[in-house]
Amino acid sequence: MKNQKRKEGFTLVEIMIVVMIIGLLAAIALPGFTKARKTAQKNACIENLRQINSASQQYMIEYKEANPPAFGTATFLEYFQTEELPECPAGGSYTQATAGDEMPTCNLSADGHEL
Repeated sequence: MKNQKRKEGFTLVEIMIVVMIIGLLAAIALPGFTKARKTAQKNACIENLRQINSASQQYMIEYKEANPPAFGTATFLEYFQTEELPECPAGGSYTQATAGDEMPTCNLSADGHEL
């Protein structure tokens, strides 16, 4: 018998197995990342709503008014020291409370974006 020398490197089957394992791990991990992202967006939205409500309550106490200032008005933007309204990280939009005892809402409230 001749002494055959084996070439260094990986066979096609070995490479295919590694690719398959990586694909399987990615298929398992991606849904978890998507869920974590949605949860983080929802929590950020809820925090924005909480801050808007808190700021509106402070305004009503300071100026002894029954209703908060309207979104987007000069009074609202000036008092809250902002140039633009906050936006929902998930792409929703906020609706302001019209009375002092109401909470602001997000149009994505069906997805759990509410106080």
